[in-house]
Amino acid sequence: MSDSKKPVAEKPVTKKNRPAKKKPVVSLKKRQSQRRDFIRSSLLAVGFVSLSLAGLLPVVQGRSARLRPPGALKTTLDEQEFFAACIKCGQCVQVCPVNAIKLADLDEGVGIGVPYIDAREQACDFSCDGLQCVLACPTGALTHDLDYPADTRMGFARMDNPKTCLAAKGQGFKGQVRGPDFKGLLRYDEIDRWNPIAVADHPYDLELCDLCVRQCPIEIRIAQCAAQEEERAAAKQAGKQAGKLARVAEQHGNECPPKHAIKLQAIKGDDGLNRMLPVILDGCVGCGVCEMICPVEESPSIVVDIDKITDWT
Repeated sequence: MSDSKKPVAEKPVTKKNRPAKKKPVVSLKKRQSQRRDFIRSSLLAVGFVSLSLAGLLPVVQGRSARLRPPGALKTTLDEQEFFAACIKCGQCVQVCPVNAIKLADLDEGVGIGVPYIDAREQACDFSCDGLQCVLACPTGALTHDLDYPADTRMGFARMDNPKTCLAAKGQGFKGQVRGPDFKGLLRYDEIDRWNPIAVADHPYDLELCDLCVRQCPIEIRIAQCAAQEEERAAAKQAGKQAGKLARVAEQHGNECPPKHAIKLQAIKGDDGLNRMLPVILDGCVGCGVCEMICPVEESPSIVVDIDKITDWT
């Protein structure tokens, strides 16, 4: 039998006796790249937080820079109740016939997903008549105390730059308001009572520009009320029963006619031109149609503020 030594069995490698691995040497160039990535990520995080805080400021200060849909719960400069009641469901967005209502993006902070209206881009022209956004709101963030468009107070129009106003300069307007590429929609009763069409598809030819008055939904409603009254008077004079018109008048007595919202007032000019200046009246609901339809591109003559509004609370 051989006297050779038996081979010694090697110990199994375990976590305890496993030799430590040497850390790979990271080049200077790679370390610099990693440092830049870290700084970039940190700056992005800080920027995101800053944007969120910027969106929070209007709530902290009790002030909003947004035009809200009809009936939004708010006191004169405070939207906290509206923010608390709104669940960002988007129902108001879906039912708006002119797509005026948008949902706020990331830069709104705590206001992310809250509905707003950019009047210059697309105003609320009450095409739905029945305030569908209010009816669709499941929480009452858009108060259900409203019955008619004239009851709401979204804001209040004001002349921001009278010097650019065509009526104040005694000028008319001919062509497409805001140009052929403008996507805004309005309802024109003489074309289609229920369906809004593109403003660009409805050119104007006005000797004196009166677009802010002509397209004001409240002034249009006043004209409709006057026409209904004439029909009722004619039916009564003819000895006929007003029937349906009488019942409608009785049901809508508080709404028809609403208060005037805007008018043109003559102003004196040294050149003898017929000059008119828009004057905002108490019936203004701040829908923003006047701002949207103003044909002055570089600086709209009329804008809608949110500061002068009626408290719902």
